[in-house]
Amino acid sequence: MSDTACLLCAMERAADASIVFRDELWAGEVVPGMEVPGWIVLRARRHAERITGLSAAELDSLGHRARDLVAAVTEVTGAPATYLLVFGENHAHFHALIAARGEHIPADRRNGDILKLRADHADPAAAAELVPAIRRAYLRHANSAALR
Repeated sequence: MSDTACLLCAMERAADASIVFRDELWAGEVVPGMEVPGWIVLRARRHAERITGLSAAELDSLGHRARDLVAAVTEVTGAPATYLLVFGENHAHFHALIAARGEHIPADRRNGDILKLRADHADPAAAAELVPAIRRAYLRHANSAALR
């Protein structure tokens, strides 16, 4: 699929300021339209549709990348809860949203309803400001996990 037809494929051309990490298989980034501070998208680097389209190598590494990215987002934001959400309905390209949920979020906007905050809480500048700290925390978590 061409990256003009797939938002998540097009992220391969994203500015460095939006990138938490990239490796051979995965990327963690602030994605246009999801620019809420503390929200990072973990996506397969190649166009793989849904979890069923992932390769064995992608499946083997997904849990590690998700764990380290959730830990980094939680550490940097201080959120009491950090969600890992996978839907695949609007964008078939496999991705997961890591979403920090602060104490200030009302009960009716927690769990899956956190997505309703996207329009009111979008702040591209504030989301980008968190990227360097999340990047450092991610690298620390990923490197310490590799030593275990």
